[in-house]
Amino acid sequence: MTAQSPLRAYAAVTAAYWAFMLSDGALRMLVLLHFNSLGFTPIQLAWLFLLYEAAGIATNLAAGWLAARFGLASTLFAGLSLQIGALVALSGLDPAWSIAASVVFVMAVQGVSGVAKDLAKMSSKSAVKLLAPTEAGGLFRWVAYLTGSKNAVKGLGFFLGAALLALAGFKMALWGMAAILAVILVAVMLFLPEGLPGRLKGQEAWAGWRSKDVRVNRLALARMFLFGARDVWFVVGIPVYFQSVLSDGTAEGRREAFFLIGGFLALWIIAYGGVQALAPYILGARGQPLAATTEKAIRWAGFLVPIPFALSLAALVAAEPSPLLTGALVAGLMLFGFVFAINSAVHSYLILAYGSAERITRDVGFYYMANAAGRLIGTLLSGVSYQVGGLPLCLATAGLMALGSWLAARRLRSA
Repeated sequence: MTAQSPLRAYAAVTAAYWAFMLSDGALRMLVLLHFNSLGFTPIQLAWLFLLYEAAGIATNLAAGWLAARFGLASTLFAGLSLQIGALVALSGLDPAWSIAASVVFVMAVQGVSGVAKDLAKMSSKSAVKLLAPTEAGGLFRWVAYLTGSKNAVKGLGFFLGAALLALAGFKMALWGMAAILAVILVAVMLFLPEGLPGRLKGQEAWAGWRSKDVRVNRLALARMFLFGARDVWFVVGIPVYFQSVLSDGTAEGRREAFFLIGGFLALWIIAYGGVQALAPYILGARGQPLAATTEKAIRWAGFLVPIPFALSLAALVAAEPSPLLTGALVAGLMLFGFVFAINSAVHSYLILAYGSAERITRDVGFYYMANAAGRLIGTLLSGVSYQVGGLPLCLATAGLMALGSWLAARRLRSA
C-alpha cells in the first residue's frame, strides 16, 4: 500500500459497512412490523430472527479462517453479495403460504442475512486493527468512529424500513434496497485499494478457534451478556408493546404506528452510535494505559445493571399502559442506550487491543461469535419473556443479562 492507502482503505471499508448496516436495519424493521401486523405472536416473531443470530455464531468461527485464507476484501464483498441475495429472496414470500411455511422461509432467508452481516462486520473490524495508527490512541478513535457511525446509519435504516413499509409496501421495499446495495457493492469493489491486509499463512489461520489470551475469552463472555441484555427488550418486547399502545387497529393507525416505532428505534440507534463515536473522549482514553481502560469497562458495566430493573418495576407498578409509563420507558431506554453505547465501544476497543495482529481475524471472529450468541439468547428470551410475563418480565430479564455482563467484566481485572 502507498502512504495514503490505509486512509483510503479505511474510508472504503467504512462506506461498505455503512451501506450494509443501512440495509440490515431496514430489513429488521420490515420483517418485524410486517409480520406483527399479520398477527404473528411474540414467540413467532422471535423465531423469525433466531436463525439470523444462530448463523452469526457459526459464521464468526468460520469467517476468521476465511479472511485469513482469502483476505479481508473477499469476505467483505461476500457479505454484501449475500445480503443482496437475501433481500431478493425474501421478496418471493407468498402471502398465501401458511404461518408455518412463512416462518420457515423467513428464518432461512434471515439466516443468509445473518451470515452476510457477520462476514461484513468481522472484515471491517479486523481491517481497522491492521490499518489504524498506533500512536496517541489512534486505534480507539478509529474503531469508535467506525462503530459509532455504523450504528447511526443502522438507526437510519430502522426508520427507512418502517417508512418504506408504510409508503411502498413489503416487496417493493426489498427490491429497492437490493438494487441500491448492488450499486454500492460495485462502487466499493472499484474504490478499495489493492493489498488490503488480512491474509495469513495456512498454519496460522488454523491456529484454534478459541483465543489463547484469557482476556479475549472473558471479554467475549461479557459481550455475550451485554448484547443479550439489549436484545431481550429491543427485538420483540418494546416494538410489540409500543405497537399495541400506538395502533388503533385500522390501516391508517398501523401506518402511523410504523412511523412512530421506527422513529423511536432509529433515534435510539443513532444516539447510541453518536455516543460510541464519542466514547474515547467520554472515557478520557487518549494515551491511557490499557489497564485503566479495562477498569473503566468494569465500572460502566455496573452502571447498566439497575436501569432495566427500574424500568421493569415501573411497568409492574403501572400495570396498564399510560402516557406516564410510555414517557418513563422512552427516557429510561435512552439512558440505557447511553450506558450501553459506552460499554459496547470500550469492548470493541479492548478486543482489538487484546488481540494480536497475527491472529486478529480469529480473535475478532471468536469475540463476535459470542456477540451473536448473546443476540440469539436475547432474541429468544425477548419473545418468551414478553409472552409469558409481559413487559415487566421482559425488562427484568434484560436486567439479569446486564448483571451477567458486569460479573464477567469483573474477571478482566485478574486476567
